Amino acid sequence: MVFVRTTPPRPVDVTALFPELAPLARPAMRLHPRPGAPSVGESSVGGPLLWPADEPWPHCEASHLHVDSGFRQSPADVRLKRRMQARWHRDHNGLGTTAEEAAVKERNAAMLAERFAVGPPPADCPVPMLPVAQLYLRDIPLLRPPGQADLLQVLWCPYDHDPHHKPSTALFWRSAAAVVDILATPPEPYEVNDDGYLPEPCVLAPEAITEYPNSLDLSPQMLRVVEDWSRWQAAAVDVGNSEHADCPRDFYDVHLADAPGWKVGGWAPWGRTDPNPRYCTVCDVQMVPLLTIASREWDGGEGHSWAPYEDQAAANAAGHCCGQSPSWPTKVEVGSTDNMQLYICPTSPEHPHADLIQ
Repeated sequence: MVFVRTTPPRPVDVTALFPELAPLARPAMRLHPRPGAPSVGESSVGGPLLWPADEPWPHCEASHLHVDSGFRQSPADVRLKRRMQARWHRDHNGLGTTAEEAAVKERNAAMLAERFAVGPPPADCPVPMLPVAQLYLRDIPLLRPPGQADLLQVLWCPYDHDPHHKPSTALFWRSAAAVVDILATPPEPYEVNDDGYLPEPCVLAPEAITEYPNSLDLSPQMLRVVEDWSRWQAAAVDVGNSEHADCPRDFYDVHLADAPGWKVGGWAPWGRTDPNPRYCTVCDVQMVPLLTIASREWDGGEGHSWAPYEDQAAANAAGHCCGQSPSWPTKVEVGSTDNMQLYICPTSPEHPHADLIQ
């Protein structure tokens, strides 16, 4: 079943208000992940991968400190907890554990005990990586795969890695037609460092949009243009409150520049730091955004303006309990509700990629 998500028009036409910004427009595709049951033949977040049976599953070879921290959980336990929370959200009177859930919990505990019978894995034991995203070129034409590839697969390690305390990532480009025998049961790590590193399976509703740079990415000259209050007044733009009248660049950043959420291409969602360009380690070319892995699909408050038409009623509704906010379908959380952005070399997508928490 195909579903659609539609971003509302921006409160003002950016290039009509600021013609100087027209050359800085970039295409992007919002992925709009929503909970579902994707197959290996579909683009997805957190879904199963079209992975060749004769190709080794990627493992993180870095050292991992396996300790009984008391809060790490197995992927099976995280999934069970989420199912229970979703049920509690639907039925506030049904708190507690059902017989079926209790049986699953007992089975998970038995499996974990069996694995720990010989002790936890050593710190240098390779850890199976988790699927993050699978994107087919037919759904995301903005991808620029190398050669005959038409499929991008993204995985990450479920542990934080120094020095920036983020999961390490791996990218794979492949031709879908070349995959004959599919790996049926990929290996999973015995625990996740943070349940925000276990994406919930989501189907996608890709939507092409146009983005403009965050004000931090603007030159001093362009920033003066955006901050020229007389421009906003002449266009009779309703910036909503006096706070934005004092600093219209905030209105520009929140409502007009780059879209929140999971997306391919576009501009970087700066904020945690000033712009920090990434350069290819092979050819020294400045890298470009490939994929934004977002903790939320839209921000609270004014950020609701980016909520698709189809989700606005849910976005504005009160009482989202048990972690069931419609802006958090993937259950992914990087940093403190931040974004992880993957960058690739525009000259050769096969050159090593880079990632950055923002």
